[in-house]
Amino acid sequence: MPAVLPVRYGTVFSPSKSRSGRSFRLAAAVFLLLPAVLPLSAASPVLKVGLMPAVDSAPALLAEKLGYFDREGVSVELVVFPNATERQVALQAGAVDGAMTDLVAFVYNVQGGFDLRITSSTDGSFPFLVRPGFPETRKATVAMMEVSVSNYLADAWLAGRYEVEKVFITDIPARLEMIKRGKVDMACLPEPIASMGQLAGLEKRVFENKDDFYPDVMVFTVPAVSAKRDAVAAYHRAVDRAVADIRADPALARGVLVERLRLDPRVRDIMVLPEYRPTRLPSREYLAKVSGWIAGLQGKAVTLDWGRYLLDTSR
Repeated sequence: MPAVLPVRYGTVFSPSKSRSGRSFRLAAAVFLLLPAVLPLSAASPVLKVGLMPAVDSAPALLAEKLGYFDREGVSVELVVFPNATERQVALQAGAVDGAMTDLVAFVYNVQGGFDLRITSSTDGSFPFLVRPGFPETRKATVAMMEVSVSNYLADAWLAGRYEVEKVFITDIPARLEMIKRGKVDMACLPEPIASMGQLAGLEKRVFENKDDFYPDVMVFTVPAVSAKRDAVAAYHRAVDRAVADIRADPALARGVLVERLRLDPRVRDIMVLPEYRPTRLPSREYLAKVSGWIAGLQGKAVTLDWGRYLLDTSR
């Protein structure tokens, strides 16, 4: 997976004693004139956005590939994180301006004092992998991340079907390895990672999402939306262009995910894609539903004023 690259600082010009004063003054003059001759785009702020190895990322990855960010006049650096922990560290450290996350993690962040703004819902796909030989009993051990969409969906989709014993594993590859080795009965994993498990011989079960939203969201830090609001708006316009393309030809999403996430090409045709939607904020009804579940998880009510945290960048 692509990693966050270190910042490269410019080399400091330090003339040696053997250089003439005239040469040094000429070099200094050229250096001072550089900003005036650079293209305007070079001076625009770069918007750094964190993505996850999930189908939600397809529109942003396609927007980058097709040059839609450039067309919208925004410089965007996409960083794909292998797990939620690295994404969280980068977001809190300011290494990225925004990131793909979920409502569960968002609530915990804001309650902990880390102020964020939701700029859009995103569209995901979360099958459950089942180990070979699972006897289909009432009891099932299920691997998931605790403060995440996978925990929420396990309760939403498995309740009434199984008595679930939850095994909390943050790292996605570790979760996949546990189910492949038969250490748990099931595991909730995002597509296209779930399809990688299917290729390894695991059964993939897809449950119908009866809500109009998934808990996945795109968030940006308050400093980012304050200093780069136009860039955030342009980012979403570019992504919406890619969404329109994918809705017309879903093969575009399959291709860019295989290419950018460096997946086995056989995953292309078996991954389950969601219905991609353009930029939209989650409804208050859906937020109330997820908030009620989070209240049960943390043992206290969620009292956020959602109007403060939802940001419509089209205005």
